[in-house]
Amino acid sequence: MGDWGFLSTLLDKVQSHSTVIGKIWMSVLFLFRIMVLGAGAESVWGDEQSGFICNTQQPGCENVCYDWTFPISHIRFWVLQIIFVSTPTLVYLGHAMHVIHKENKLRGLLSSPGGNQLLKRPKYTDENGKVKIKGNLLGSYLTQLVVKIIIEGAFIVGQYYLYGFVMVPMFPCSRKPCPFTVECYMSRPTEKTIFIIFMLVVACVSLLLNFIEMFYLICTRVRCGSRNRSHKITSIIPQCFFGSNTSKRLISYIMTQ
Repeated sequence: MGDWGFLSTLLDKVQSHSTVIGKIWMSVLFLFRIMVLGAGAESVWGDEQSGFICNTQQPGCENVCYDWTFPISHIRFWVLQIIFVSTPTLVYLGHAMHVIHKENKLRGLLSSPGGNQLLKRPKYTDENGKVKIKGNLLGSYLTQLVVKIIIEGAFIVGQYYLYGFVMVPMFPCSRKPCPFTVECYMSRPTEKTIFIIFMLVVACVSLLLNFIEMFYLICTRVRCGSRNRSHKITSIIPQCFFGSNTSKRLISYIMTQ
């Protein structure tokens, strides 16, 4: 698991700059993908090539058949999947850290003598440095979600077309230099199938969480926008018809009834 230390440290920083659903997605990535891949899957696929046996003595036949059956190892495929799926999140982290750095500098200028005369105020962070996902940050966050959905779906489809979701025990092979159609056998196909299905289910859960988070952010943004518009309309209409003082007296009269 030491090989994943740097990636885990970076992704851990995203926790404070994401939504609740994003934190759940991060937990799924850490617990059910990285840890399972490092703890169990590598030992299961440790004999992947050495346990691949064909019923022929022709030199080079087993290597060619193995390469034809598995263009890329399942372990390396899942490692690439985790790295590619995590990359958009790391790009968003870079954007968020850049925004935090700019607004910390702006907050320092505001606290200096004459800083209150500045018209610009921090927009995306509060006094504790917590990020508010809105504006450009919201666009960046939604973009990385869309990219993750595309990458996750592409890897699921790619796995299906590369070697399917079930590890069959016997593979017929007629590639050269095999003298005829030989039968090759994979060790522990049932155990490998269980891990393949498990990683597939985790990938589908990750895909579903990305969809839920995207719709959650969009719905929250639309709801907040409609609430702000309705608040502005209700505050403008009385002033247009009655004037500010009259509207205040009317509202006070309604509240006392």
